[in-house]
Amino acid sequence: MLGKTAGSLFWMARYLERSENNARLIDAGFRIALTRSSTAQAEWRSVLVTAGQDQLFRDAHGEDYSSSRVVDFMLRDPANPSSILSVVKHARDNARTARTYLTREVWEAVNTSWMTLCADLKRQVREDDLPDTLTAIRQQSAQVRGAFAGTMLRNDGYNFARLGTFLERADNTARILDVKYYLLLPSVAHIGTSIDNVQWETILRSVSAHRAYRWLYGAEISALKIAEFLILYRQLPRSLAFCCDKMNSNLGWLHRSYDEEPEAARMASSMCRDRLSRPIQAIFDAGLHEYITEFLSANAALARQIERDFRFVE
Repeated sequence: MLGKTAGSLFWMARYLERSENNARLIDAGFRIALTRSSTAQAEWRSVLVTAGQDQLFRDAHGEDYSSSRVVDFMLRDPANPSSILSVVKHARDNARTARTYLTREVWEAVNTSWMTLCADLKRQVREDDLPDTLTAIRQQSAQVRGAFAGTMLRNDGYNFARLGTFLERADNTARILDVKYYLLLPSVAHIGTSIDNVQWETILRSVSAHRAYRWLYGAEISALKIAEFLILYRQLPRSLAFCCDKMNSNLGWLHRSYDEEPEAARMASSMCRDRLSRPIQAIFDAGLHEYITEFLSANAALARQIERDFRFVE
């Protein structure tokens, strides 16, 4: 497969995953803001920080972190190249470049997602309509994912796309966890209070892990247990361990397919071995924020190495 085509499949999947992740973040911010109106602007800023869009927002809109302005910025603002509308357009453009390597069902699902969003986001979304709009974004993403899983050959193109999905998903889960633990909690005095618990539950909901957590741990809300669940629990589809295992598997397939072990495969194996084999208490003792910062750097370095190894840009 040409490097340019592999890169298009990789980025198509990254952008689609990013659109869903951002929709989940907006939903989390909306839920928190409804229950904590006195600090709603601080909560909305934390959502922008999590998404890596805070500086872009301030450049365009200053310090006005009102609900309507932040939501519109993350959904459809032309000043935001990372808005959901923008990233779905990027996904569609990459899908078009790799069109001959996609099944008809996958291409139609991506194209329909783009056209549906254009219609839904033609005007600013009212607060009353926001839950339905976010649900529609997640449903469009699920339809693409279903078409991809149900119709694509398990060949190198499939593995490049899956690499993009799990790289993006790992980045998002790590950022969500870091913002809650490092930025969102107002002070140490609030740890274990109802404010803290509501925020943790919202974080679980934002990664579709609330019910799964309840199945495993019951009603107990514990920062240590939630961090363990989101970092080390290999059966959770959005945990760091699950994502790393899948990236390792996809790179292993490419290694066997091309009969050459890329440096990215060794890096992914090292991530699984060195960063996801420690018990959660050891991670907390060394500093959760420092651990996540190192993980995000390693994940970004892996993405760059994949691009170099497979010559996405000639």
